[in-house]
Formats: sequence, C-alpha cells, structure tokens
Amino acid sequence: MKNLLKNACNELNLKIDDNQIDEFLKYKQLLLEWNEKINLTAITDDKEIILKHFVDCLTVCKFIDFNNKTFIDVGTGAGFPALPIKIFCKSSAPTLLDSLNKRINFLKTVGNELNLQNITYVHSRAEDAGQDISFREKYDFCVSRAVANLSVLAEFDLPFVKVGGYFIALKGPLLDNEIIDANKAITTLGGIIEKVETIKIPFTDIEHKLVFIKKLRQTPKQYPRKAGKVSRNPIK
Repeated sequence: MKNLLKNACNELNLKIDDNQIDEFLKYKQLLLEWNEKINLTAITDDKEIILKHFVDCLTVCKFIDFNNKTFIDVGTGAGFPALPIKIFCKSSAPTLLDSLNKRINFLKTVGNELNLQNITYVHSRAEDAGQDISFREKYDFCVSRAVANLSVLAEFDLPFVKVGGYFIALKGPLLDNEIIDANKAITTLGGIIEKVETIKIPFTDIEHKLVFIKKLRQTPKQYPRKAGKVSRNPIK
C-alpha cells in the first residue's frame, strides 16, 4: 500500500515522504475502525481507499499550494478532501465543517492520532456557519467534494471565501449541464468560473473535474438562505 500511494502521487507530480505515507495509512486504519460504528464510507477496500479517497483528494494539490493558507471544507464527512490536503500541506490551516457531531468526533480523533496541528473543527450546518461572522468571508479557499449540484454547492460554499479567494469543487465527469445551471447562482453569489481541469486518477479508469471559482465581490447578505431552502429551491 505504501508503494501504491507513493507511485500514484508520483504520477501526479506530487512528492510525498515516508512520514506522510505512514500518516495516510494510519488515517485509513482509523477510517475502517470507525466505519464499523458510524457510516463514513462505502469504500472499504485498502487499494480503493488509497486511490478513490486519498489520491482523488490530493489532485487539487497539483494546482493549489495550501501551505500557509486558510481553507474550509464544507460538509467534510470523513475528512475528504481536507485531511489529505492537510497531511500533504502541513502548514495549511483547515477548518472542517460537518453537520453531524459523530463525524466531527472521528475527525478530531484522526487529527489527534496523527498529531496534525492548526485544525479547527466545526459542528454546524453550512447555512448557519455561512451567516456567522466568525466564518463568513474568512478563508483563502473553500473546498468541497460533496454530491450536491454545483448551484447548491456554490450557495453553501462561496459565502466562506474572501474576495480574491477560490471555491474549488471536486466533481464527477458529468459536469457540463451543472455548469450551465449554476452560472446564475455563481454570479449572484459573487463568483466566476475561472477554469475547469479534468484529472485522471492514477491506476484507475476514473476521471473527475476540478472547478475553480474565483470570488470577485462580497456575497449578498441574504445568502446562504435558511436551512432547507438552498437545496429545495436553488438559485436559477
């Protein structure tokens, strides 16, 4: 498994050291242990965890150096993509936000076991945290690997980003229609799609897309809307 992770990172031109590899393997062990108690991942094969979770998340590091930057992962779940980014970019300062406290407890355990520094854990809904002055427009980057469509993700995520920063969405290959539908929301929320990168996950037949959305101006105060409204009635 060590060689698989190292070779996959080499394919992406990402240099990973032995200590980082050990941290990823410890993370994998904790993920599988906790997955017996709470639902964290449907992927439980060692090789698939490394490629479809860890390496998939690290693809964003081909384009962004998160060191000495703040970022928030909205709806982080089992820590994807924030914890792989943190392991790779040690001096980054992530905030991990999730609406389920049991997942936050898992994330804290991983952070403590791996001795990862400068992580903030937030138990909250994105709609609430996005209106909180402690978090609103405080971050250089927001990242998300959630399954919601892009217009919904934009309303959840763009309010956290500083003007001049980026919201980066890790999405599947079927993105074109989502982008068309999301353009109004992204513009309304103060952003613009700057570029879309297509990435093949090494040693798999999987391709995904990274959507880089730049924050050009402040998000209007009424966004994000209250819980439930964002998903039920996306901006169009």
